[in-house]
Amino acid sequence: MTTFGFSLSTEELAPAKLLETARVAEDHGFEYLLISDHYHPWIDAQGEGSFVWSVIGGIAATTDKIRLGTAVTCPTIRIHPAIIAQAAATAEVMMPGRFFLGVGTGENLNEHILGDRWPEIEVRLEMLEEAIDVMRTLWSGGYQSYYGNYYVVENARIYTLPDSPPEIIVAASGPRSGELAASVGDGLMKHLSECGSRRQFDEQGSGNRPKYLQLKVCYGDDEAKARSLAHKLWPTVAMPGQIGETATPLLFENIAELVTEDQVAEMIVCGADEQRHWRTSSRPSTRGFDHIAIARSDEQEQASASMRNESCRISGSVVGSRRAGQYGQMVENFRSDFERPCCKASSLC
Repeated sequence: MTTFGFSLSTEELAPAKLLETARVAEDHGFEYLLISDHYHPWIDAQGEGSFVWSVIGGIAATTDKIRLGTAVTCPTIRIHPAIIAQAAATAEVMMPGRFFLGVGTGENLNEHILGDRWPEIEVRLEMLEEAIDVMRTLWSGGYQSYYGNYYVVENARIYTLPDSPPEIIVAASGPRSGELAASVGDGLMKHLSECGSRRQFDEQGSGNRPKYLQLKVCYGDDEAKARSLAHKLWPTVAMPGQIGETATPLLFENIAELVTEDQVAEMIVCGADEQRHWRTSSRPSTRGFDHIAIARSDEQEQASASMRNESCRISGSVVGSRRAGQYGQMVENFRSDFERPCCKASSLC
């Protein structure tokens, strides 16, 4: 059974807007939320960069049933995994059974700020694996000490623990991170533009664990304006190479000058053409995912109003329009296709 969620961008929306959007998404039937965890936005045009754990507390206090997960937290460099363990445990206590911790290897954009060296990917994967072990050790209760290759914890105890620890969903963008997700994760998370990881995850016997996919869209009646907005806010989706190595929004903006509107539109479906949205959503790389989150770009001042207009149906629940509902209706129309098994022969799987 495919469940549908909505992605909250801390890079684009101010804290109050994030809370409002979370409440509206719950009211209109979305089953879960994903929220990004950045110190910096990708580029200055996005304009925001709130501390996600404060926002999570606000969402916990103002929603009742919708699930919430980070997409994703890097528990390795900028913030020690022992601190993330405490934060995630508190979030789960505040919203029991509703919080999950999405984790990944991070980006230099956010992790360099304290002057730490940015290691190569093999080291970051090792650090992430050890960080997950640290967090689960602390969640087991009592005083704990840990002496690893990357982290030390001495006589630490998390007093405020949930009845059950939160799930750890590991973000993966390629085969090596997919293997790590299968080895230590409770589930997998990826973006549509990223390839390779789902196959490794399933081939290691992890196919019954949840798999989260984020689909980025820019819905609008005026396709030209939607394309322009997507290019303005998210040129990073079409940047070649290892963009995680880039250190500042200014450097991303310099690279973004090389990215065309057409290139962004190949990665973010824009406009109101239902068939075009569907063709993107039904790529072989979407098959086999049981959690689909819509990441929608809107001008900030239009965000709340656009979720409140016309309503439609998704899984029998009412969904708000424009920002959420129009795309939700498409998902409902093609639900059976989302639930097809992934095509094993596809190089995108």
